[in-house]
Amino acid sequence: MSGRLSKKRPRRATRHSDILAPTIERAHRGVVERLEKPIEDTAGNYTRPYRAVDTLAIMLRRGSITSGMHQAARDFQGHFAAAHLDPLHAAPLFHSSRATGSIEQPSLKIQAAKESVWGAVCAIGGLASAGGACLWHVVGLESSLKEWALEQGWAGRRVSQEAASGILVAALGALEAHYVDRR
Repeated sequence: MSGRLSKKRPRRATRHSDILAPTIERAHRGVVERLEKPIEDTAGNYTRPYRAVDTLAIMLRRGSITSGMHQAARDFQGHFAAAHLDPLHAAPLFHSSRATGSIEQPSLKIQAAKESVWGAVCAIGGLASAGGACLWHVVGLESSLKEWALEQGWAGRRVSQEAASGILVAALGALEAHYVDRR
């Protein structure tokens, strides 16, 4: 036997807040913070959950974009989600009914959302433009600006993060103007 006795370290009591905190692995994927104000969950209880801080929130806090640009981006995200354009969740454009063999059209809400998204992207310059591609990937698909700049880029060409940030700011300015004109 060795002269050293192994001492067990006392276990630290697990606090309730530790259990609910994001994991270390999640923290490596980006900034996560608690909501400032409690919200009501489906059971009627109030809680302050954690949420991921996205590119738009960071840019708004830094003053890179205005609150109007931020709101335009959030409106675009809402239309994008309603249109089911995320490739991981996209529904087929047309559903066929097995009973009748007829093709069902997407709902009017989905169709209106698709038209809104397409109109906004066209107002920015289309999907082939730097602003349109950035808007689609960063705002619509919620990719990080870094991912878009280094992996997707514009027309398959990588762009620097600084240039990507400028492209996004310009696209959001045009998007804000587009939404103001539509109102």
